[in-house]
Amino acid sequence: MDILDDLKYRGLINQVSDEEALREALKKPMTFYCGFDPTANSLHAGNLLVIVIMMRLQKAGHHPIAVVGGGTGMIGDPSGRSTERQLNTKEIVASYAESLKNQLDRFLHFDNGKATFVNNAEWLDSLSTIEFLRDVGKHFTLNYMLSKDSVQTRLEAGISFTEFSYMLLQSFDYLNLYEKKGCRMQVGGSDQWGNITAGLELIRKRGHEDQAFAMTFPLITKSDGTKFGKSMGGAIWLDPERTTPYVWYQFWFNASDDDVVNFLKYFTFLSKDEIEALAKDVAAHPEERKAQKALAREMTILVHGEEALKQAEHISQALFSGNVAELSGAEIRQGFKDVPTFKAQTKDSVKLLDLLVDAGVDSSKRQAREDIANGAIYINGERRTDLNDVLTEKDRIDDAYIIVRRGKKKYTLIQF
Repeated sequence: MDILDDLKYRGLINQVSDEEALREALKKPMTFYCGFDPTANSLHAGNLLVIVIMMRLQKAGHHPIAVVGGGTGMIGDPSGRSTERQLNTKEIVASYAESLKNQLDRFLHFDNGKATFVNNAEWLDSLSTIEFLRDVGKHFTLNYMLSKDSVQTRLEAGISFTEFSYMLLQSFDYLNLYEKKGCRMQVGGSDQWGNITAGLELIRKRGHEDQAFAMTFPLITKSDGTKFGKSMGGAIWLDPERTTPYVWYQFWFNASDDDVVNFLKYFTFLSKDEIEALAKDVAAHPEERKAQKALAREMTILVHGEEALKQAEHISQALFSGNVAELSGAEIRQGFKDVPTFKAQTKDSVKLLDLLVDAGVDSSKRQAREDIANGAIYINGERRTDLNDVLTEKDRIDDAYIIVRRGKKKYTLIQF
């Protein structure tokens, strides 16, 4: 199937400006772009959808341009927001832009000529107010701009002129890339439709004959209606320092049966036949979670690599089986990053009873005695029932950690 049919099968096309003409145009290599505003020093799981779509188009022979908004990031996109963005300094935006460039390079590979990276500060920083109003603003009526959803949804609460003008700046990006780099399509989330089609309008009004295109993709939500890309701990980041590969793996592995097949279509490069086979497994043997394992495996390799996948699977298996003593210090730091941690003030031996109270595992020595006597306390996966037990250096993993478990699931990490 061609690239448009593949995107349709995967449920990834929300709107297209002229599908018939686009299908014909995509028979030859086409340059297209997507923008990323640097509002943080890392992209997150929600951004991954459009990155994967750019990779799909790239694999089909087309040339992606990743535009990081070093200029527009100083303004803030009102799309999908109910309040004004907090404006960052130029230095912060520049540092975020550089971080995003490094992340995007992992997927698109800017150094081999098959993809291009640009920062729109290159042309927006030198754009004068008069030039902007004459060459861009003159082509848009207030009525046209007010009709866009990104503006309509903000009218009641209020929108500043700063964010109101964002649409024009993004339109100028498209025009500039069209004229300078032969870019004929902009892609983005469905909330970007108004901004993208404004770019088409500007290109048309500037008298260009070669047709330009717009394509958007659905904003992903989970089957229960909750926002995709969030967990109990907040956003799921691509940066391994912000979201460890283990947590990343678990995020995908914990996809519900109602979501997992769609996620396989959206995010992985598995074939239709492979996805359909996994869909049958979900229906026939959901307890085996084969589809979730495949999803977690594919997404962890894509973002973090084979070695990170091995670590994530090893941590998962150790926690499932209770054999946490098998873990290395590095794996413990990943798997227990969000677990309550107690930093011991001594390198000496310590009584188990005292440690349980000092670390907050138990509220009192009386409770600690009951838990030990009842077999509810585990040290590095091993049950301890001796009230006089003393923990020594031999109990420490990598001479730095002891993992305490109370009951089935309550973990506390002791760090020496």
